[in-house]
Amino acid sequence: MDLRERFLTHAVENQPPALAPYDAWNTDLPLREALAREGGGWAEAQVAEYGKFAGGELVELGRLANEHRPRFVPVDRYGHRLDEVEFHPAYHRLMATAVRHGVPGFAWRHADRPGAHVARAALMFLHNQADQGTSCPLTMTYACVPALRHQPELAASWLPRIVAPDYDPRHVPAWDKVGNTIGMGMTEKQGGSDVRANTTRAFPVATAGPGQLYELVGHKWFFSAPMCDAFLVLAAQAAGGLSCFLLPRFAPDGSRNAIRIQRLKDKLGDWSNASSEVEFHGATAWLVGEEGRGVATILQMVALTRQDCLIGSASLMRQALVQALHHARHRSAFGKPLLQQPLMRNVLADLALESEAATALTFRVARAVDASVRDPREAAFARLATALGKYWVCKRAPAFVNEAQECLGGAGYVEESGLPRLYRQAPLNSIWEGSGNIQCLDLLRALGREPASAEAYFAELEAARGGHALLDTEIPRLRAQLQAEPAVLEAGARRLAERLALALQAALLVRSGHAALANTFCEQRLGSERALVYGGLSGAAAVATLIERAGP
Repeated sequence: MDLRERFLTHAVENQPPALAPYDAWNTDLPLREALAREGGGWAEAQVAEYGKFAGGELVELGRLANEHRPRFVPVDRYGHRLDEVEFHPAYHRLMATAVRHGVPGFAWRHADRPGAHVARAALMFLHNQADQGTSCPLTMTYACVPALRHQPELAASWLPRIVAPDYDPRHVPAWDKVGNTIGMGMTEKQGGSDVRANTTRAFPVATAGPGQLYELVGHKWFFSAPMCDAFLVLAAQAAGGLSCFLLPRFAPDGSRNAIRIQRLKDKLGDWSNASSEVEFHGATAWLVGEEGRGVATILQMVALTRQDCLIGSASLMRQALVQALHHARHRSAFGKPLLQQPLMRNVLADLALESEAATALTFRVARAVDASVRDPREAAFARLATALGKYWVCKRAPAFVNEAQECLGGAGYVEESGLPRLYRQAPLNSIWEGSGNIQCLDLLRALGREPASAEAYFAELEAARGGHALLDTEIPRLRAQLQAEPAVLEAGARRLAERLALALQAALLVRSGHAALANTFCEQRLGSERALVYGGLSGAAAVATLIERAGP
């Protein structure tokens, strides 16, 4: 016997090949259909190009950026205050690639074309599958635009740099760069979601550059992406109440602004991104919008960041499903490939069904956001559907990713698979920008105070009437439930949100034209015998169709 053979312990077999590089766009049929259906098809070439990056080189960059976390550098070697955060080069390459391809700025650069926000949602959907941490500053840079437009002189100065396809990580004033990124600071220790409890104060000092300048004194408990070029923050004026301010990282005179980073958050996930606690020691900032209308002003930014929470969770689901399907296609157990095992096929089909529904809802919301400036009915629908989608899809993501891990068995619990990172990331979007209860209360507020929102929602359901008997039966039940007393509605708001979300997803799938898919969703999600875990499809579920559509 050859000596080498004698000491050969085993041959590596029955292991899946590496997934990356793959084309995250061409292998995602539901995404391609959603882009076309919701009005973004004209941008397919740009989105398709980014799909190659998202399934290719960005995958490795995402791994590196998460393995080498941001590092806080409070002072330089001589003791001079810096308040800087150092990132691995992979983080900057991720940011540069995303900005160049329009993840934050595409919609605004093409704002005159209907569907621009839908196309931009597709770009974010792809990017977030490769790395989630960079999605935070990319989202805030995208979302700040409507708020800044409340102050025309600021908008004229800042927006050309914010929407530019250029990323510059240098620690220099924003106006010395071609492109800028924007962060955000709302919550404080004592208030959390109750931002009206904020204690940070603003004192007018001068008019400088593009507007009225203030000094801010106080703190922020969550200050997202502290290396951005500027931040939208809330602070209280002596007489005017909470107002919104644009806080640059460098003061108008070019010196470092008085933003003192206390520490970086040690988070469950989102490791490639830096989140911080800060104090303002007379930091200079410009007023944005009307005095005392800060919450209303910054909520225009929040509405878009909530949309991106929905996009983020739907894309996490997609990436987890891709990993599970890839493994099941190449791994055998008990005599045949996992993908041919009936119970595994049930699980994978159920995950594919959930992912399809999440994608359909995500891109319908994106179309509503896109059309809001042109169509009051779409604006009303967006106010309700954004809260509804953020609540439901973000709630479904953690269990979804965990089920995908089970498809890989023990390998899915190992960092190298990538799924543990997705699992740590999955709870974030349900917490960030208002947790589940906040979304439910916003939903009730829209239903109670804005009749147009309820009308727009039920118009979506009625447009699918006749598509399935279970959906037809659910529509009057939902109308009746909304007639309950306010206290009853609030106590049961989570159950109500779940039913509203499922009915809307069912209606969207019915109208998508895939009868087998829509019938399976209605029967498995609206029926009385639906399972409480993934893998509980029953009856004539379109298992083969769902797996075939899911790719990759």
